[in-house]
Amino acid sequence: MIRLQKYLALCGVASRRASEKMIQEGRVAVNGSVITEMGVQVDETRDTVTVDGEVVRPEEEKHYIAYNKPIGEVTTVSDPEGRATVMDKFADYPVRLFPVGRLDYDSEGLLLLTNDGDMMNRVLHPSREVLKVYWTKVSNHVTPEEISILRKGVMIDGKLTSPAFVRLIREETFDTVLLISIHEGRNRQVRRMVDAIGHQVVRLRRVGFGPVSLGSLPTGMWRPLTEEEIAALKEI
Repeated sequence: MIRLQKYLALCGVASRRASEKMIQEGRVAVNGSVITEMGVQVDETRDTVTVDGEVVRPEEEKHYIAYNKPIGEVTTVSDPEGRATVMDKFADYPVRLFPVGRLDYDSEGLLLLTNDGDMMNRVLHPSREVLKVYWTKVSNHVTPEEISILRKGVMIDGKLTSPAFVRLIREETFDTVLLISIHEGRNRQVRRMVDAIGHQVVRLRRVGFGPVSLGSLPTGMWRPLTEEEIAALKEI
């Protein structure tokens, strides 16, 4: 027997946390009965589980993908506004994939996708403090004092952000390029951190997620993770 939300994660439907939300929304049924409470256990050899009326089963083979998301795609399975989603690129992929976390519509760069719900849940859990690295072009010249403020943490919604790793890459005529590494996942966090020191983000590209780097992967293209990258993610 296995908890329903863990079963959904093993099926690649979503992370455990997202699966719990789907259960609360009444989208999940076991043997034809809609389940809306936590704690239900299922027998994967006997019970039939459906999500939105579609039968789901554990997928034997796990897939791990690195995708260079372009600006103008939303990181959701579907979008009520009809905008392009990252999943459009994988419509014909042989198994159902889900994005690991999110990357803003107006941001670009490294996005991981997988059907391994358990791994996805571990990587996203705040206690793991997985570093995400962002190449950040910032308006105007950023002073050493402002960089120091970012490193120590800034106030967002009345709460101090955790210390960030910040490195000056170069100063341009009207902009400054920084490499900002954070392990938190607040909404539009890097942009809001930069706003807090009186600047604006001109361009934001995620170039690292834990042990995985974007490298030279072209925009809009994807690649399978290496065995070494997968092993490193599973160690988190």
